[in-house]
Amino acid sequence: MNNKTLVFATNNNHKLIEVKQLLPDYKIISLKEINCFEDIPETENTLQGNAILKANYITEKFGHNCFADDTGLEVEALNNEPGVYSARYAGMDNNSEKNIEKLLTNLSNKKNRKAQFRTVVALNLNGKQYLFEGICKGTILENKQGESGFGYDPIFKPSGYEKSFAEMSLDEKGKISHRGKAIKKLIDFLNNKS
Repeated sequence: MNNKTLVFATNNNHKLIEVKQLLPDYKIISLKEINCFEDIPETENTLQGNAILKANYITEKFGHNCFADDTGLEVEALNNEPGVYSARYAGMDNNSEKNIEKLLTNLSNKKNRKAQFRTVVALNLNGKQYLFEGICKGTILENKQGESGFGYDPIFKPSGYEKSFAEMSLDEKGKISHRGKAIKKLIDFLNNKS
């Protein structure tokens, strides 16, 4: 693999598409392409811990330069829940519909709907590790809006916008999203190294 090739340690195809669009100058390789078919366990209790765990797993087992992310939705009125447990908030089956239902139920009697998405990216490159963070502040809508995106996108409205993430194009979302911001820091770092 050359310097412009990186493994993205995710099994989430939506994330893969989003990141490939954000990193057009790099060849982003999926876990399937390196014959990694196992789900890397996310056993840490922080986003940073899980991102590091996934990146280290790939580097140690497969020997590739890679990056991994972990993302959480932090809702102020719920003591920053679901946070690190965002994907499995309503149970281990990672069901977005159930997660959204649980979140809206838990927020039903709360006036404060402030929230933020936070992404931490861990990059393992040539024997060193680097961390990047991106945050997108917004509010939780009372009802789902929009058909695109994934996860909590239909109920998250970023600050300064009148539509949810699920009503935005990938390009539009990528410019302002938590993952977009973290990947931009990663890109700037990679561009300065090359």
